Amino acid sequence: MLASATTYEITWQKLPDDFVLDDEPVDNINQPLLAAALTESLELAEKLPANALTITNYGICATLNNKIVVKAPDWGFIPSIKVSRSEVKRSYTPQLQGDFPLIVMEFLSDTEGGEYSSKPTYPPGKWFYYEQVLKVPNYAILEPETGVLEVYQLDNSGRYQLQTPDENNRYWIAKMNLFLGIWQGSRENRTGYWLRWWDETGELLLWGWELAAKERQRAERLAAQLHALGVEPEA
Repeated sequence: MLASATTYEITWQKLPDDFVLDDEPVDNINQPLLAAALTESLELAEKLPANALTITNYGICATLNNKIVVKAPDWGFIPSIKVSRSEVKRSYTPQLQGDFPLIVMEFLSDTEGGEYSSKPTYPPGKWFYYEQVLKVPNYAILEPETGVLEVYQLDNSGRYQLQTPDENNRYWIAKMNLFLGIWQGSRENRTGYWLRWWDETGELLLWGWELAAKERQRAERLAAQLHALGVEPEA
């Protein structure tokens, strides 16, 4: 039987300055690219408030029975922090420094990971930590090579339940007012599967090079229309 987080005393304290964080290299070459792509489209679509925080392989802290726990999701979204960014350089402590994450993501690698670990004893597994300690409403797990995406959401009992995608194979992330889904294509010399955002109307949130291409096409169409009318745009 899975132990409950109620067996723990959970407190929210700033990570001590002398606490040694894991300094292991990212074991998934896709992780930095996937994470940067998620953040860029949010920012360009003006869906990243000034006080919001996106995290990439960055520690989220809690103290359980006076023992510090730090887990670093591959990507996460925190809607609002209440301290300066200089105070969250090394890690982030929910409640003390701002909101709890709305979503965390893990990108599977070839190495054995703990993305599904519900181990409740210290140090707890990632699944248990996200579900029972942080109570993150949405947990996404992506297999980058195959494009298999699993999205779990907390149900009324406080447990993660696997969600079924909609007819467009996307998942509604309610508190972000966005859909999350898979897109296949190329970016930064990587061709494969990417996580993308769509707004409530089904419009894809674009990356910078896509916005530039769209603007260029618009300008070319306008120039063609003017030419057909016998009007040449000024050089």
